[in-house]
Amino acid sequence: MSDTTAIPATPAASARFADYLELTKPRLSALSVATTLVGWFAARPAWDAGRFGLLLLGTGACAGGVAALNQWMESDTDARMARTADRPIPSGKVAGGSAFVLGWLLCVGGLAALFRLGGPLVVTPGKFHLPAERLAALFALLTIVSYLACYTPAKRRSRWSVELGAVAGAFPPLIGWAAAENSVGPLGWTLFGILFFWQIPHFMAVAWTHRHDYARVNFPFLPVRDTEGGRVARWALFNTLALVAVSALPFFLRAAETGRRETSGFYLGATLLFGAWFVARAVAFLRADGRDASARKLFLASILWLPLQLGALVADRLIFS
Repeated sequence: MSDTTAIPATPAASARFADYLELTKPRLSALSVATTLVGWFAARPAWDAGRFGLLLLGTGACAGGVAALNQWMESDTDARMARTADRPIPSGKVAGGSAFVLGWLLCVGGLAALFRLGGPLVVTPGKFHLPAERLAALFALLTIVSYLACYTPAKRRSRWSVELGAVAGAFPPLIGWAAAENSVGPLGWTLFGILFFWQIPHFMAVAWTHRHDYARVNFPFLPVRDTEGGRVARWALFNTLALVAVSALPFFLRAAETGRRETSGFYLGATLLFGAWFVARAVAFLRADGRDASARKLFLASILWLPLQLGALVADRLIFS
């Protein structure tokens, strides 16, 4: 029996709103918006409802557009994997051309909204200058380019595609911070590091659980190449340890203006507590016996750790620091 599945040339029936919404991967897009807001609130800007609204609109549209374009680019492999065969394009619910148009409309619209954070554009003939007010739009553009031009094609060719994807997934806090301050300081870049390192153990757990699906389409992920899982688990643990170390950095950073610590002891205590739990789950993943079960537990731990850690940071910045 062939492991390929034909992709319908046209939808079997008129696409519903829910089908188009599914194209935008609402949960993943919501995570991008949420981490963008972490950057915004951690920067502690003066409240501006207009800027906040543009940030929400722009980030949400860009995230949804990237998700739609990603599914358009991967519709052939999605059709051959059990976990993705029912997505809107391979299942025939939405035509590929419609997904392409929707994706680019959302990306362009989202970038336009973020571009407006800087107000009207003043162009000086013969000179190119990117005002700091456009920094949020630049980070959003880098997210789109790195996800669609680097990560998505690399999934078919490179062992390091996950790490490339982690770069793209770490930009949202920078979008939020830049929207708040028109610049990004050390604490903002630390948020970038937290998001980057978090994605590695998170995805190693996901990819190990679905390694047979990924092998079916010849994605050269580490969990596909390492059939025993030892290297997968060690790489997940290494990045979890790096994650905890980077997460502790805000306590040791000092604000340039005041010389005070960027976070208090409350944040450091929460970081060590949550980090110890996350590391324990990564250590359990090292054991060959019951690795499938420990991968699922590591995945759940990663899902719970992120809002706890980022919530502690925002709470500390707004209340204690």
